[in-house]
Amino acid sequence: MTTLTDTATPAAAVTRRPVTGFLHSWDLSTGVDGPGTRFVTFLSGCPLTCLYCHNPDTWRMRDGKRTTADDVLAEAAKYTKFISAAGGGATVSGGEPLLQPVFTGELLHRLKHDLGLHTALDTSGFLGVRATDALLRDADLVLLDIKSRDRDTYKKVTGRPLRPTLDFARRLADGGKDVWVRFVLVPGLTDDPDNIEGVARFAASLGNVSRVDVLPFHKLGEGKWAALGKDFTLRDTPSPTARQVATAREIFAAQGLNAV
Repeated sequence: MTTLTDTATPAAAVTRRPVTGFLHSWDLSTGVDGPGTRFVTFLSGCPLTCLYCHNPDTWRMRDGKRTTADDVLAEAAKYTKFISAAGGGATVSGGEPLLQPVFTGELLHRLKHDLGLHTALDTSGFLGVRATDALLRDADLVLLDIKSRDRDTYKKVTGRPLRPTLDFARRLADGGKDVWVRFVLVPGLTDDPDNIEGVARFAASLGNVSRVDVLPFHKLGEGKWAALGKDFTLRDTPSPTARQVATAREIFAAQGLNAV
């Protein structure tokens, strides 16, 4: 007589298929990718083509290195003691990590539960509909890039419509997810006071934005654009002055937001 235990594969013998994705690179950073010192995983692929992107080499997913979540976790594990002592964590960034939602979800889950790290998701929100509730539960913080509040400016900057980002922001607010809004200040493009105030009012209306990072435009990625044969149209655009950055922060602060 054949029993279930005669034919069933023991649970310990079941091998789980590795979760794979396309990785651009990883790095350790402090201050700009979430609180504390962080292990940052940059995934390949992005549906946006931002005019000021400093990593256009992440736009095409196929240009990344195919790797497994196991490989990423093994690398992150080397730094967990240092990261934890520094009050940091791990951030999944890009490119756009939600272009690879299964891989991103696996990384966030294992970084949080296997390594015990504070986790952050860095996203434009354009593909927010791809983020499952489970993925968001495993993200302690969402770094949400809101490029502009004006629809035409947003389309000019990114090549994509604004609405998906706003919808995703509302979803995060409804779920009470901690959010840091990131806004890149570009003279002549995103620096109109009405535009900044529009972003500030929207962020303040959400009720879950604990910080706003006003990021000064820079041209550190210009060489990558040239190497890829792409036209960097902002080559003659200056970085904002300290006064311009301070003024933008004051606009956010006037809406009761913690702007840095």
